[in-house]
Amino acid sequence: MPATFVAAELASQPASWRTAAALVPEFSPVLPQPGERVAVVGCGTSWFIAMSYAVLREQAGFGITDAFAGSEFPGVRDYDRIVAISRSGTTTEIVQLLEAVGESVTTVLITAVEDSPATVPAAHVVALPFADERSVVQTRFATTTLALLRGSLGHDVEALAVEAEQALTIPIDDHLSADQVSFIGLGHAVGLTFEAALKTREAAQFWAESYPAMDYRHGPIAIAQPGRLVWSLGPTPAGLPDDVAATGATFVQHDLDPIAGLVVAQRFAIALAEARGLDADHPRSLTRSVILTP
Repeated sequence: MPATFVAAELASQPASWRTAAALVPEFSPVLPQPGERVAVVGCGTSWFIAMSYAVLREQAGFGITDAFAGSEFPGVRDYDRIVAISRSGTTTEIVQLLEAVGESVTTVLITAVEDSPATVPAAHVVALPFADERSVVQTRFATTTLALLRGSLGHDVEALAVEAEQALTIPIDDHLSADQVSFIGLGHAVGLTFEAALKTREAAQFWAESYPAMDYRHGPIAIAQPGRLVWSLGPTPAGLPDDVAATGATFVQHDLDPIAGLVVAQRFAIALAEARGLDADHPRSLTRSVILTP
């Protein structure tokens, strides 16, 4: 198959994260401030990134942080700031949410497109055009957004970029014969497991699920069996690898921060698509942005 845009885009993530880290001082004044009550919204991939950031911000003690799918924002809570994530800035739910909120609360849009429709109602715009993508399947914009947000929390993004470089070299071929994968994680990794499973479904039309790791034994482990993978992003609850091994399933884990572990999962999804003869840049039934007509 010809080379895909998504393969090149996911390989560029370490450099993209470093670029984002350098922009933290510029964008920090419009990003959530310590003590603020914050809502982070997005659709699909952007929602999962919002989930990860929300957990990290609360764990860091910076204030209450909720994450919502764009269509499910309650609109009745007393937030100090709303952060909307949209690669294209055209997603209908996000544009409508920002328009509905208006000037009643400070809004920040993180996007790859500086002149998109969502920039008009947003009070502040964090533009990351260098992280934009030609592929329908998101990789670097999502993780670059999270790298920026983690940098604003004081995380060492350079160390994360080094781990991402390691993630680009980890062998994945042994996993491509699997017939199912369940991604699991703890804390801020839970949102990233949802994203890993989504990437696998989108790109490869492959049966992939995702769960909080502590919940995996509460039912989902029933589908574990030989030929299937249970893939942990980040640390794992004590005893769970042994429980998975007892089912005959293969337990997969890498000594990486979950954001770097997601890069390995992205590579797995794209390699699966290629092995199945699919066009990973143009997944079935999907477009770059969901724009709804009235």
